[in-house]
Amino acid sequence: MALYEHVFLARQDLSQSQVDQLAATATEIVENNEGKVTKTETWGLKNLAYKIDRNRKAHFVLLNIEGPGSVVAELERQTRINEDVIRYMTIRVDEHEEGPSAMMRKNERDSKKRRERSDRGDN
Repeated sequence: MALYEHVFLARQDLSQSQVDQLAATATEIVENNEGKVTKTETWGLKNLAYKIDRNRKAHFVLLNIEGPGSVVAELERQTRINEDVIRYMTIRVDEHEEGPSAMMRKNERDSKKRRERSDRGDN
């Protein structure tokens, strides 16, 4: 089985439950095509480097996928049709990262720094 990382960006005006539903739909597509989603991470609403379809922010979601290439083809076909997804990328990897992804570790570091600043009274 090949290993893939699939990241998609959802429109900024979606609620978190709608973003979770998009991730669940993607997982369903993978599982219906004899693949398996081993990890799903929601990175949250982040600023974009430039506007995409009048969006300055987007919800970022990562899926780690195991399966044949046909799984990715069908997932990308369905994602392309969905108007709530503004960008997506799927890459083949040699192995999946264990534990939280680099983006999740960065979020944890940033929130820890903010807590330390607020504890010291630096604003």
